[in-house]
Amino acid sequence: MKDNKKYHIDTISIHAGKEDDKNPKNALNPPIFQTSTFVFNDTEHVRKVMSFESSDYVYTRGNNPTLRLFENRMAALEEGKSAVAFASGMAAISSVLFSLLKPGDNVILNRTLYGSSYSVATKLLPKYNVDYKVTDLTKLDNLESLIDENTKVIYFETPSNPNLKVIDIKRVIEIAKNRNVKVVIDNTFATPYFQRPLNLGADVVVHSATKYISGHGDVVAGVAISKDEDYIHKLKFDYMCEFGGVMSPFNAWLLIRGLKTLGVRMREHERNALKVAKYLENHPKVKEVMYPGLESFDGHEIAKKQMDGFGAMISFEIDGEIDQAKRVVDSMKLAQLAVSLGDCETLIELPAAMTHLGYPKEKLKEFGLTESMIRISVGLEHVDDIIADLDQALALI
Repeated sequence: MKDNKKYHIDTISIHAGKEDDKNPKNALNPPIFQTSTFVFNDTEHVRKVMSFESSDYVYTRGNNPTLRLFENRMAALEEGKSAVAFASGMAAISSVLFSLLKPGDNVILNRTLYGSSYSVATKLLPKYNVDYKVTDLTKLDNLESLIDENTKVIYFETPSNPNLKVIDIKRVIEIAKNRNVKVVIDNTFATPYFQRPLNLGADVVVHSATKYISGHGDVVAGVAISKDEDYIHKLKFDYMCEFGGVMSPFNAWLLIRGLKTLGVRMREHERNALKVAKYLENHPKVKEVMYPGLESFDGHEIAKKQMDGFGAMISFEIDGEIDQAKRVVDSMKLAQLAVSLGDCETLIELPAAMTHLGYPKEKLKEFGLTESMIRISVGLEHVDDIIADLDQALALI
């Protein structure tokens, strides 16, 4: 499948990225190349592979046919040129940041980020003399003034984790490009099915592929994609290989399998989420619902402009304190209490006590969070069952 542009995303997620017209032995599904090393025909073959004259393989830490197929398919879905697979989402995020920053540089962060991403930028990078600045990227009036001669990267999620804030990608990129600053976007919540930041001008897109890319809660993985093939080559061989955050061939195969149903899953996830969000919006014990698909949500118009759908992540605040929020999540019977998201199962959590534990409690409000915020990853169960589960839990407070 050479010309991805003429196909729809559902077709690309099933067919894109194959290097040959047929798999070995004419297999419908690609095999798992479960090998650590590859052999050569002779020393001339070694020379060609080592000098990149040949696209053959040396060692799975550098590349592997199963990994390459996953990378090619993700690049096609995000409409990039190349991708690098990583052992986890955090391996992808930290490697990308290290690859774009050096001592003396600084990175601008949106104030709301996944807890480990926030920790890498605010605790790990400063150990290597890389500074950071935190701002609210939903308000862009002061972004230009925050950029100085040492600012090299602007990093954010949109929608953000966990308050679902939507950031105007085009506006951030316009400001960044005028100052020669790279823009890195975490697209985990939206997936390439609903949003493709590279087409809006982003330099790098990262995913925790553990989430919707897998879709089944059985993989830990990450991926970074760009339209700059030279940068991806550098990221792969100077950072992924040297840090050693390599994805296993079996995990790559599971992700390839998961991608086949990406479109079907995301449509159903979103359909369920919109019904759940409207239910919560009308519930007397819920005081705020954060979901980009609601017209009442502050970022709804920007989401409509830059997204093809609104995803399946919802956060909400009950009309009560932290103890009552805990009672809600503890009383759920169908939804599972867990830190992850994007699985077939509905998952629920208290971010401040779980995924965002790295934020100082006294500064939660400053970062757009509260202790009592509840986050729900709406799954693929029948929506009436999900709502009934929420209904019985909310009735207890």
